[in-house]
Amino acid sequence: MDYKEFKAQVKNISVGKQLPDAVYFHRDAIASIPLVLQKFIPAVAKAVNLPDEEWNLVKLFKNEFRLSLLYYPDFYSDSYPALEQSLNVDLSKLSHKVTCYRCSENPPILHRKETMLPPDNEHIALFREITEEGERAGLYENTRTIGFRRSWLNLIAKKGFELIDGRLHRSDVKVEGKQEIGIDRHRTALVRHELSAPMKLLAKSGFLDGRYSIFDYGCGRGDDLRELEAHGLDALGWDPTYQPDIEKVQSDVVNIGFVLNVIEDKDERLEALLSAWELSQKVLVVSVMLANESYIAQFKPYKDGVITSRNTFQKYYAQSEIKAYIEQSLQEDAIAVGPGIFYVFRDKLEEQNYLQNKYKRTHAWKQLTSPEPVEAKDKAKLVITQNSELFESFWNQCLELGRIPANDEFPSSERVKQLVGSHKKTFSLLCEMYDTTEFDVAVKDKKEDLLLFFTMGLFEKRKPYTQQPEVLKRDIKALFADYKSAINLATELLFTISDIDLIEKQCAKAHLKLPASFYNEGHSLILHRDYLDNLPLLLRVYVGSALQMYGELEDGVDLVKIHTTSGKLTLLSYDDYTASVPMLVERIKIKMADQEIDFFDYVDEKRRPPLLNKHQLMPKEHEQYDKQFSFDKRLAKLCGIRNDREVVLNRNAYEQILVENNKKISGHRILNI
Repeated sequence: MDYKEFKAQVKNISVGKQLPDAVYFHRDAIASIPLVLQKFIPAVAKAVNLPDEEWNLVKLFKNEFRLSLLYYPDFYSDSYPALEQSLNVDLSKLSHKVTCYRCSENPPILHRKETMLPPDNEHIALFREITEEGERAGLYENTRTIGFRRSWLNLIAKKGFELIDGRLHRSDVKVEGKQEIGIDRHRTALVRHELSAPMKLLAKSGFLDGRYSIFDYGCGRGDDLRELEAHGLDALGWDPTYQPDIEKVQSDVVNIGFVLNVIEDKDERLEALLSAWELSQKVLVVSVMLANESYIAQFKPYKDGVITSRNTFQKYYAQSEIKAYIEQSLQEDAIAVGPGIFYVFRDKLEEQNYLQNKYKRTHAWKQLTSPEPVEAKDKAKLVITQNSELFESFWNQCLELGRIPANDEFPSSERVKQLVGSHKKTFSLLCEMYDTTEFDVAVKDKKEDLLLFFTMGLFEKRKPYTQQPEVLKRDIKALFADYKSAINLATELLFTISDIDLIEKQCAKAHLKLPASFYNEGHSLILHRDYLDNLPLLLRVYVGSALQMYGELEDGVDLVKIHTTSGKLTLLSYDDYTASVPMLVERIKIKMADQEIDFFDYVDEKRRPPLLNKHQLMPKEHEQYDKQFSFDKRLAKLCGIRNDREVVLNRNAYEQILVENNKKISGHRILNI
């Protein structure tokens, strides 16, 4: 069965609980669905070795080639049964994922069970009575958070009821409101003088180019909104304290930035996330504060977070923790784009476009010179010469794409065909007239960019070939012949990053070809972030794999250190990288094998290590290279170190050398005190 047939068959299902993007039904209703699905679903369960006794509910997706086999062991005996296990099968990738909730304190639960059974089932009357009982109690007025056990039980208590043998009874216990006494939640809104980190990443990803409407959920004092409006963007925002009367509207991009971590009530926190998700039409941006245990330990514990010195609540997360929370709450993949910052795409085509562009290099092609005049006997070439501007534009488009453009990819396509013929014929003639070296480089770069894109895609869910953007389909056909070949190459490439010897060789090779770098044989390669795209493809995959955990590089990261033998990547940030001796302020070590990220902050300025021999990390054509080289040479002599390699010197030792020699640093000068 292919996706087209699957979608058509799902559309014909008349039983079950119908949602906009999926249909749920109990296994007992399987005889009421189309015959081809009756056979297909058990066959899928058998193919993934799922025993019959471990699934009793089916979820079929309406707009994806995907299904889930769910196990609610107490479906008939519990009024609101808990999910014990979910097996999600991606039929486009022929892969599956099992999620177990057996030990969860807050598993998903079911409501309206009568909608999932066939009309003649003997339990329907009882289940409908249970649902109507909940409706009369006002439990279904806000359905955002009732899908989880803890939120459901809290809601029942707040409505003045309790569950006894699965049925609602009036409770004599008076439940207080959720407002916490003594927490100054309004004080968490900061005054900003530049765009917040998630907004900067949205700009970098192209979501602030004017094509998308923006809604800032929990906009605080509105500093981001003012900046967006100044650029003429369609941007609105809501905040419970500063903008409470603004209507919450659906928008292409919804940002819920540093909101979840300041809400002390778990149910309210979940409701905020789900509310923001409902408003998003293309992508939701979720951001929270990260911190390690040693940092959190300095504050007073409160619920699942802490009380800060400003009397505000903070729930600090680990990167993996917030990713899991988002995915469990929304049942969607969360893509890390920065520390504590994630994209969740509702529009899956937009997701594919984002993932592809994320690994696409921008080529600054040199202006082509006009082709030399050719013999008049070749009429087509003469026409090209006479219309050089048009055909140079066509050639530049070939360079940009790394292939022959389709008719709709070149605005003057009809004119080209009138003068010479098809795009293929035009390209063939231009290859005879122009130097094709640059095109060969463009093809190689484009193929590497796509391989990087497909390799990174192995970490995320991808649409089948039929649902890929048309431009990507053309790239695949031109550069890989078919989609399967591209994925096989990407898979092989990803596995190769575990080859220590090969990584070492690639680092040595990169050191010779990079504009500038430190190479410590058998240990590491250090380079400026500006030259990451100059790395060999395997090392780009190595770096990209590590950044899958961390997210996109922030502007503050200056240097990247590739560890050749330990499967680690280190990001280095300096106080002022333009200085003659920058001082290290933050070191972030990403350990791929352990799936951990360690943050090392040098808050105490006296402990910040100096970056010595900085000229080794600068290309020789850099305007400051000569000045830096001369300075490094003099400083190395003063410190008694070599000036042609990385030197790690303790801050105290560095300053002691200056003091002992009565010297001080001023710009690129070493002066007497």
